[in-house]
Amino acid sequence: MPRSKSAKKREALTKKKTERNQALEGKMKGIIKKVDRSIAKKTPNAAALAKETAQIIDKMASKGIIHKNQAARRKSRLAKKTPPSA
Repeated sequence: MPRSKSAKKREALTKKKTERNQALEGKMKGIIKKVDRSIAKKTPNAAALAKETAQIIDKMASKGIIHKNQAARRKSRLAKKTPPSA
């Protein structure tokens, strides 16, 4: 339980940041799943969707929501699955 005024503010701020980061990470995971389904169904726009997803993953890493190595790993796995764009 925070005692000082500044500790209470920090606790509130941390809670707010955590909720925002979790929401953004959940959104990113949802997009990755959408791309995986698209690749599995072999839809024609799968490569374009994968490219957009890679940009989103980079954005999450630059904001500090995920670690840069995790972003690189996710992008690498996505690139392995993605069919070459013709």
